[in-house]
Amino acid sequence: MKKRIGKWLSIGLPLILGIYLIQYKYNEFTHEQIHEIKSYFKNANYFYIYLSLFIALFGFISRAYRWKYAIQHLGYQTHFYNNLMAVCVGYFMNLTIPRSGEFSRALVLKKYENMPFDKAFGTIVAERVVDTLIFLLFVFASLLLQFKVLKGYILEKIPVTNLILLALIGFIGFVVFLLVWFYSKWKIVSTIKEKLSGLIEGMSSILKMENKWQFLFHSLFIWFTYILMFYVTIFALKETSNISFGAVTIAFIFGTLAVGFTNGGFGVYPLIIAEIFMLYGVPDTAGTAFGWLTWASQTVLMIVLGGLSFLFLPLLNRK
Repeated sequence: MKKRIGKWLSIGLPLILGIYLIQYKYNEFTHEQIHEIKSYFKNANYFYIYLSLFIALFGFISRAYRWKYAIQHLGYQTHFYNNLMAVCVGYFMNLTIPRSGEFSRALVLKKYENMPFDKAFGTIVAERVVDTLIFLLFVFASLLLQFKVLKGYILEKIPVTNLILLALIGFIGFVVFLLVWFYSKWKIVSTIKEKLSGLIEGMSSILKMENKWQFLFHSLFIWFTYILMFYVTIFALKETSNISFGAVTIAFIFGTLAVGFTNGGFGVYPLIIAEIFMLYGVPDTAGTAFGWLTWASQTVLMIVLGGLSFLFLPLLNRK
């Protein structure tokens, strides 16, 4: 019963937040502004939307191909089509419960490739560690280049005292976590540590694998496709086609965070993109339309690929 409640909360709370933000945002718009947003949808150059989705396919394929290196290092051989469909299922599941896609990918390999769940999940965690490091480097470089723009925006929205308080709370929470992790005798902590043994083996496969440079290349290529697919969509609207690459990178960063912590960014993604673009002179209506165009096209792609993967996985693995 508790698991069901937790599951529905993990789905419902981010979804309710998205619905609330949509309602809150659009109540601010006048009838003329809503009509203007609709005109952006109608007059958008959808060639660039389709181009971004085409680029996204290469990212999906590269992620599935990268995965095999960590899997092979552990002594397992999996079919590429199962890896690819597991990746698609993972993206699809992230639209329901945030970050549930990682578990779904490992479950697919357990069911169709007979690979132990903890080891499959360990390789996925290892991927996420690498992806997080690349993302943080990207964030650091972008924030450094766009510091002046963001500094004024943050200080305007959040008082300095609140920022200091948030940093202090975060530091105290981190210290408490370390104390509990290293000195606690709680059963749940011991259980988590035991479960991590299989994950550590999967994570360590990156440093020990023979094809670690190929793994790194695909990791960089995946993020290249992410930023490129986002960048080409700015040409879909005249109002966004002239913004700087720096503005694109900042919007991409905050959009990625919105997708990672919600049900695929529902409601939150377009709002954040519009807020960032306004810092660079893009009208609120144009930024909102751009956010919805980008989010909707990517979401439809994940739903289609994920749905097809659910359909073809049992058909291609009858044996």
